[in-house]
Parts: sequence; structure tokens; C-alpha cells
Amino acid sequence: MKKLKKIVLFLLIVFVGIQFIPTKRNESSEVLETDFSKTFTVPANIQNTFEKSCYDCHSNNTNYPWYNKIQPISWLLENHIKEGKKELNFSEFGAYSKRKQKSKLKSIASQVRDNKMPMESYTIIHRDAKLSDSEKEQIIVWINKLRDSL
Repeated sequence: MKKLKKIVLFLLIVFVGIQFIPTKRNESSEVLETDFSKTFTVPANIQNTFEKSCYDCHSNNTNYPWYNKIQPISWLLENHIKEGKKELNFSEFGAYSKRKQKSKLKSIASQVRDNKMPMESYTIIHRDAKLSDSEKEQIIVWINKLRDSL
């Protein structure tokens, strides 16, 4: 039992200690000229859907939940955001080549259609980010029209 207490105390000390290790936050109040919403004329309903369901992981501005300040959760969130932005960054979409824009638009439509985005792990906590069938259809139709116009 004494050994178990030492292990628990050690883990508690480590847990408290890692709380002081900062993470880089993905926050910016600036909307870049290369932002998706400035690159294209996006209908308000589509833009609102993107902001509530996509922008936290796929833009330069994340709305962080209260639990973001708890390690190791913060590290996991930051890694997830970094990976999401590497795949698609709405804040820098206008800087992509036309070919890459078309490819990303096609990917957005297929990911939404196949229920791969937003990720289920995200919508469990952010229930308002879950897309309705109507929202999915609106996104897919609009994205396909946009892609065809490029």
C-alpha cells in the first residue's frame, strides 16, 4: 500500500507540474485578405455553418473551450488544430493555387457528404457543430457550384 501511495503522489506531482507548461494558442482577431470569406462571396448561412463547424480546427482563430487550460488536454487540442490547419486552412484559402482550391473544395464536399467532417469526436462536445441534413446539402450544392466556376 505504501508503494501505491508513492506512485499516486508522484503522478499527482507530475500532473500539477505539467500544468505550468504553456501551449501555443491559435487565436487571432484579424481576418486575413486570404480568408475564405474574403476570397469568395459566401452566403451567410454557409459562412455561419463553416464558422460553427469548421473554423475551430481549420482556421487561424480557435474558440477554445474552458478545459483547454488543462494539460495534457491542451496538448491534444493543439496537435489536433495543427493537423487540421495543415490539411485545410480557411484563413489562408485565398493564397492556395486555383488547382489546390478546386481540390480542397472537392474534398470539403466529399468529407461533408460522407459524414467525416466535422469529426464525431468534435461534435460530441460541440453539439451545435453537428451538421443537419439540410446544412450538408446546402454546403455540397454551393461548394460544387463554386468549384465549377473556378
